[in-house]
Amino acid sequence: MSFRLACVQTTSGNDMAANLAAATAAGRAARAAGADLVAFPEVVAMMEPDRALVPAKAAPFDDHPALRAFQALAAETGAWIVAGTIAVRHGDGTVANRSCLLDAVGRLVAWYDKIHMFDVALAGGESYRESATYRPGDRAVVAATPWGLLGLTVCYDLRFPHLSRDLAKAGALFLSVPSAFTVPTGAAHWEVLLRARAIECGAYVFAPAQCGTHAGGRRTWGHSLIVDPWGEILADGGERPGFVIADIDPAKAAEARRAIPALAHDRPYSQPAAEPAPRRAVGG
Repeated sequence: MSFRLACVQTTSGNDMAANLAAATAAGRAARAAGADLVAFPEVVAMMEPDRALVPAKAAPFDDHPALRAFQALAAETGAWIVAGTIAVRHGDGTVANRSCLLDAVGRLVAWYDKIHMFDVALAGGESYRESATYRPGDRAVVAATPWGLLGLTVCYDLRFPHLSRDLAKAGALFLSVPSAFTVPTGAAHWEVLLRARAIECGAYVFAPAQCGTHAGGRRTWGHSLIVDPWGEILADGGERPGFVIADIDPAKAAEARRAIPALAHDRPYSQPAAEPAPRRAVGG
């Protein structure tokens, strides 16, 4: 059964109420354009540049204003929603970067905590230490939708192809990648990584993204992408807030996997080990 997917692109700041107002307005517009499933980017509810403030501005999961807002949006519009990620405060004060799947009446279907932490230092002087703010997740998640199974990932997870492959081998026809890619890494790697995951897994990949300049001067790449299982880009969000939309046919994932059944072709092998250097001949 085919459906219409929208990826919302935002420039979130550190004011949660303003972020949610902008995101839900875009979600309503996407639903009015025919979207059955609306996906939002990473840190859609709050992009706080001062990591020391994140735990205080996060909220417990069962009373999170962002979760309530997206549940209300789903119930209002009748669209399924991937609620980007929200900052969820645990009882011990640590924070999860959590992506949530909501059904068309706003019920929580599944949630996933980002596993891989973005701890990097880029050549231009940008540096990030996500593990100083967030506690990583430890479980992969595949969830049922009316159109097939969805594998949940977040941003930096994109660079760990075994996660996407495991989700696809568990039956996921679609992979969600809500993101806030930096400009340098986005320009260099964003498109090629998303297309590679789609091709390797024979799966649709949809990646709603942050764009523009945020509080504190951080810049994100934008270019929310919807990619089909053959690696073709169906929609590109460019560099401004808004949304992109595309029709999704789950049968194309099955078709791609029949054509190149790589998911069924794994073979066991020993772990790599360094071979000893060849001995140099002496004399002669």
